[in-house]
Amino acid sequence: MTKHVSKLLAGVLILLVALILLLVSPLYQAKAQGLWGDVIKEVPQTREEVQMSYAPLVRDVAPAVVNVYTKKTVQRSQVMRDFFGRRFRTGPGTQERVQNSLGSGVILSGDGVIVTNNHVIDGADEFLVVLSDRREYEAELILADERTDLAVLKIDVGEETLPALDYADTRGVEVGDLVLALGNPFGVGQTVTSGIISATARTDVGVSDYAFFLQTDAAVNPGNSGGALVNTRGELVGVNTAIFSRSGGSNGIGFAIPSEMVKRVVDAAVNEGMIVRPWLGIKGQSVTFDIAKAQGLDRPVGVIISEVYEEGPGDDAGLRRGDLVLAIDGREVFDERGLKFLAATRSPGEVSELTVLRSGRERAIDVTLAPPPGATEADLTLLEGRHPFTGAEVAELSPRLAEELGRDPFETGVLVTRVLRRAYARRIVQPGDIIRSIDGQTVRTLEELEIALDRDQGRWAIEIDRNGRRISGTVVL
Repeated sequence: MTKHVSKLLAGVLILLVALILLLVSPLYQAKAQGLWGDVIKEVPQTREEVQMSYAPLVRDVAPAVVNVYTKKTVQRSQVMRDFFGRRFRTGPGTQERVQNSLGSGVILSGDGVIVTNNHVIDGADEFLVVLSDRREYEAELILADERTDLAVLKIDVGEETLPALDYADTRGVEVGDLVLALGNPFGVGQTVTSGIISATARTDVGVSDYAFFLQTDAAVNPGNSGGALVNTRGELVGVNTAIFSRSGGSNGIGFAIPSEMVKRVVDAAVNEGMIVRPWLGIKGQSVTFDIAKAQGLDRPVGVIISEVYEEGPGDDAGLRRGDLVLAIDGREVFDERGLKFLAATRSPGEVSELTVLRSGRERAIDVTLAPPPGATEADLTLLEGRHPFTGAEVAELSPRLAEELGRDPFETGVLVTRVLRRAYARRIVQPGDIIRSIDGQTVRTLEELEIALDRDQGRWAIEIDRNGRRISGTVVL
């Protein structure tokens, strides 16, 4: 009798569990509804779903991922050592040596436009692209952008249309999304690894000036640089760029440049042949917990404006010192680097909407983005004459030049960009120094510098700024 009762109770319990699962499953699916479309994100429910394969997706995506090989010719003096280990030159000539490196790339246009990392091709003389079917093409470098660590190559495929990846909308990327990483790790050949998005908007990774990385635990190794990070729809989520590793191999922490920045750089390369980054004309600091509490926020978010560039885009839009920028184009920001990145994904002339907290009230302020004003790297002056800076190449610091050089756009003064060999100025200054004053007179422009140097008294009291440290002294000629 007891056995029959036990079996009956067990059967009833199984039926109750099945009924609960049947009722809960639709609710879970409804909660899993994505915010950026009609795609439902679900955890696998059955053994059959767990055993599903990525093979069809990889077959579609893999042909658009390529291997990138570069060659760099290095010249070195012909130096030998004698019996006692002393070095001596064998002659006046130099010896050439070829360095090879490898990486990955992604085809983004059927006519052969390919994106890779700048550090993959940096300093190279020749570029070779190998497709997934082993065909080889010499490539032309269209654009190399060190600031974002992206480079754009072009191969000539004639009338053929190559398979290319579409860009994903990275605004919809969430932590936990499945992704695949494709590339050529260690030169072993095209390899696919899987993982998830571990984090978004990583701005504290010192890989490039415009850091706003997607983090993934998909295995990424040396050689994967420039390869594709794709979602389960076969769209490009990002370009794999860096790993965090103590050993040099994958530790499950990889970083990819979001596709929105990739698209901006590729479009600029193809259409203009150069990239001009828009500028907000503001400087700010992150919000701490104490600041958030004082502002009436329930958590630290946003960037407090500490400085507004006069007649810059922010000033023209009415932004003020002390304003708290919470979001740009509907996307929250937590530091100045994130704000800078999101602005740089737009083109000059476009309008961005900033959500600003001022005097306890939120308001929307439209800012028309514009290139930073002022001199560029092309506007350099070589100083000549009888003075301490003879042989130094200088430029008047401007927001645009500072942006190009990766410096603070709000810096002013005359920057030393280069010093000729054997020039007298090498005893006084080095590249990166800022000339602050001469004979007690503040130097802000090239004109002021030239006027100060024209006073040929044979004695100059100078003050320079080197890495944030003031150096002063007197030079007698």
